[in-house]
Amino acid sequence: MDFALTETQHLLLDTTNRLVRERYGFEQRKKILASPTGSSPELWASFAELGLLGVEIEERFGGSAGGFHDLAVVLDAFGRGIVAEPFVPTVVMGAGLIARAGSEAQKTAILPGVAEGKIKLALAYGERRSRYSLNHVETTAKADGESYILDGQKSVVLGGDAADHLIVSARTAGKTTDRDGITLFLVPRDAAGVAIRGYPTVDGTRAAEVTLTGVRVGKDALVGNLGDGLALVEYAVDRGIAALCNEALGVMAALNELTLEYLKTRVQFGRPIGKFQVLQHRMVDMEMALEQAKSMGILAAAHAEDKDARARAKAVSAAKVQIGKSGQVVGRGAIQLHGGIGMTEEYSAAHFFKRLTAIEICFGDIDHHLGRFASL
Repeated sequence: MDFALTETQHLLLDTTNRLVRERYGFEQRKKILASPTGSSPELWASFAELGLLGVEIEERFGGSAGGFHDLAVVLDAFGRGIVAEPFVPTVVMGAGLIARAGSEAQKTAILPGVAEGKIKLALAYGERRSRYSLNHVETTAKADGESYILDGQKSVVLGGDAADHLIVSARTAGKTTDRDGITLFLVPRDAAGVAIRGYPTVDGTRAAEVTLTGVRVGKDALVGNLGDGLALVEYAVDRGIAALCNEALGVMAALNELTLEYLKTRVQFGRPIGKFQVLQHRMVDMEMALEQAKSMGILAAAHAEDKDARARAKAVSAAKVQIGKSGQVVGRGAIQLHGGIGMTEEYSAAHFFKRLTAIEICFGDIDHHLGRFASL
């Protein structure tokens, strides 16, 4: 298999890197995160203008019909700038789910808007007591004539406060932890009975608590088949994991570069601290961890669209474990080699470390995915 980037991917990478470098520098990022929404409408519009939001969307819906490896290139560049915009919730998980299982009417209504930057999506699947269990669904959807009535709460909905539409998992049959009987519904954020409370997370991204109280949606709101929603949630989350793995590669690469530059310029005892052999060895460990992570990022991207759910799950869990471990080596090493300055809010190293920490926990930590891999 040829792991080299294609000419198109090189162009995509250069374009995204340039955008992040010019429009999302560390000081600019801090101003954006300090805004009420924690995001930039102008930057999102630039994503749309450059075609980043429609990389994977079919041409008939305004996209460029690329593959997941093209998305991975964009995410690597976003990792280098620790971009906090809701790209993964909207483009990778939301639009990917609609493209796979949405009706023709849903695709026509949603996908062009995503590509144009006019519609944002969020997958509302997690609940307060579900932890990493995707089949733990207490939210209910009861049939009422030609409609369904949704009641329940969803927690830590990534990008939920910015979403125009929520893709909500609700139980239409069975008990709380049954694998069958889960159905997905496309719910507008302004539907009667929907309450969204957004908040910033530790790494600067945004999430929301969503409360559904007697929310009425028509049968045309179903995404996929009645009762078969769990497989779709697993698909979307596996895509999200593969996306975060590739974003983490960009975060680690940028953090290694920042640390190496610090070792070259920080002078102690009359010479740069990078001259000390023990610190050189630590830097080599960090570079080796990144190289190990790269191969697993490629593996995750290669299997993100795998029709074999078991093979997909094994690949993304294996990648999540290794990239989580590599992230710890790089993150902790960077903070320790920087010393006290590495822990300050005013310096970018701490923010890279926070993002790596959040990625390691999101969608299941190392222990969870070791167990998942073993069970498969």
